[in-house]
Amino acid sequence: MMRQAGRYLPEYREVRQKAGGFLDLCFNPKLAAEVTLQPVRRFGFDAAILFSDILIVPLAFGRKVEFLVGEGPKLEPLTDATAVAGLNETIDGKVLAPIYETVSQVKAQLDSKTTLIGFCGAPWTVATYMVAGEATPDQAPARLFAYRDPVGFGRLIDRLVEGSIEYLVGQLNAGAEVVQIFDTWAGVLSPEQFDRWCIQPTEKIVAGVRRQVPGAKIIGFPRGASAMTLPYIVATGVDGIGIDWTFPRSLAADMLQPRVAVQGNVDPLALLAGGEALDREVDDVMTQLAGKPLIFNLGHGILPPTPIAHVERMLKRVRAG
Repeated sequence: MMRQAGRYLPEYREVRQKAGGFLDLCFNPKLAAEVTLQPVRRFGFDAAILFSDILIVPLAFGRKVEFLVGEGPKLEPLTDATAVAGLNETIDGKVLAPIYETVSQVKAQLDSKTTLIGFCGAPWTVATYMVAGEATPDQAPARLFAYRDPVGFGRLIDRLVEGSIEYLVGQLNAGAEVVQIFDTWAGVLSPEQFDRWCIQPTEKIVAGVRRQVPGAKIIGFPRGASAMTLPYIVATGVDGIGIDWTFPRSLAADMLQPRVAVQGNVDPLALLAGGEALDREVDDVMTQLAGKPLIFNLGHGILPPTPIAHVERMLKRVRAG
C-alpha cells in the first residue's frame, strides 16, 4: 500500500517518537529501515516501500527543508528565475548517502520473495513545493511561475530531472528492484502544461535511469492524469502506472493493462470506512482488473486514522481471490 510505513501503525509511532523529527527519522538508516520493514512483518506484503520523502532531493540541492508538526513541509520559496539560479549546480551525494544505506539495510533483511520499491517525487510535484515553500490547495504559485516564465521554470525542472535520475540510480544500485515516480499534483495541469511539465520530464528521467541501469523497472503515478494517462504511458515508457480512485476501472482494463501493469486503485476513504463499502471496493477492483497485470493498491496514501482491522479485512478479501 502507498505510504504503508505510516502513522496508522503503533509500532511506527513508537519509532518516530524515538527518532525525534520526521527528517531525523528519514536520515537514520537503522530506524528508517525498521519502519520500512514493519508493515511487511505485520501484514506479509509482497513489497516493502522505502521510508523517505519526496523533498529529500531539494535538500540535496542545498535548500532548507523542515517539517513542522501540524503544518507539514516548509521550504525556502523559489519565486523567480534568480532564485532558481541560486540552486546548487549538482545534487549533494553526501545528503543522499543515508537513504542509500537504508535501502541496503532493508534489502539485506528481506527474503527473496519480497520486492523492495524505491521512489522519488516527480519534478513538477517537487517544484510545486519548492516554489510555494509549502503545500497549497491548487499549486497556483508554481503554475503562475510556469506561465509567466517558462524558461526560468524549465531550468528548475531540468535541475530536478538530473537530480532525480541520480537519486533513483543510487537507490537501484543500493538494492531497490523497482522505483516509482510520484507526481501527486499532475492533475492540476492543463493538457498542454501536463505534457511539458509532467510527461517530458518523466520521459527524461526514465531514459536517464535506464542508460545507467539497463532494464530498470519504473512505475509512474501521475495522480489525476485522467485522459492524459495513456499518452503518459506511451511517451515515458514506464513499466507500470498508478491510478487514483477516480479513474474508471473498465477503461484501465481496456486501455492501460494491455500496455503496462496497473497499480491501484482503492479509495483510501473506502478503506477508512471499512465494512461492506470496503468489500465492494475491493471486489470491484478484483473483478475488473485482476487476471491482467495488476498491483493491488490504494489510489493514494493510506489515511492516518485508518484502523488496522480494516487493512486486515482488505488483505484477507484480496488473498481469498
